[in-house]
Amino acid sequence: MYRKSAFVLFLAAFLCCIVLPASAVIQEVTLKGTVSAMNADKNLVTIQNPTQYGCNYPATGAPICSYAPMNLSILAGTAPDPATFSVFKTGDPVVATSFGGAGQTWITLAKLFGTGAGQEYVTDIVGDAETVPTPLAGNYSLILVTNPDCAKCTGTICMAGSASVAIWSDNRVVANKTLMPGENLFFNGRNDGSSVNVTFVNGETLPGSCQKSTVSIIGGAQPISDYIVSVVPPIGMTAASERGASPATTAAPASPATPVQTQKSASLPFAVIGALGLVAVLVAIRKE
Repeated sequence: MYRKSAFVLFLAAFLCCIVLPASAVIQEVTLKGTVSAMNADKNLVTIQNPTQYGCNYPATGAPICSYAPMNLSILAGTAPDPATFSVFKTGDPVVATSFGGAGQTWITLAKLFGTGAGQEYVTDIVGDAETVPTPLAGNYSLILVTNPDCAKCTGTICMAGSASVAIWSDNRVVANKTLMPGENLFFNGRNDGSSVNVTFVNGETLPGSCQKSTVSIIGGAQPISDYIVSVVPPIGMTAASERGASPATTAAPASPATPVQTQKSASLPFAVIGALGLVAVLVAIRKE
């Protein structure tokens, strides 16, 4: 009896050792503010008067998300892509996400169109598009799926060999394509002057089908990808008029629920597999 219990406890400890590192996630902070300075030589972007995005989760109903003031007047961080300095300029209102805390390393910058609560849209994104909580202008949305290159995996992260991109308009797919790094997908078929252009620069993803043969269970940060997204709003569009005319929150069930959805792996994460194993161990202990 003692030996069986000791073995089960050892197995539980072993599972913890492989689960905890694999489930490590570095903090991401999403905020809103105004670009106050840009330095291409130092690859730095400074944002002033930042407010931090966060959600409250009531016992029933949908989460309540908003921006709250921060005890900081400015935040500086490295740009997510060299294209930042041609897409953005001083004075632009932006949504930004940083990696490892507030500021220091921007992994996403998104240019805002329109002002006021519930009347803001995004026209440009540079970096990891999935971190942007604000809808795209023109009632567009995206689904981005990075596909692993099994020959380029380290720990629980693989470089993305390609990205499957779908552009949605008014709750239906209007363009889709699998992009290699550096390739783009363009759509302008609505006859209202609007368009969407998505360039896949590079990316990371979870191992997916690679994990059984080539990937060891080693801890690491979550995958991050780099896209350049440009949306030209419809002719005559204002943020307020679009909100009243075609609310993005009434999308059909088959369409994306958020402006940008990503899928970095279709497989069960290592952390989940390990957690299920740990549950089995605990059940075995109770049976003892």
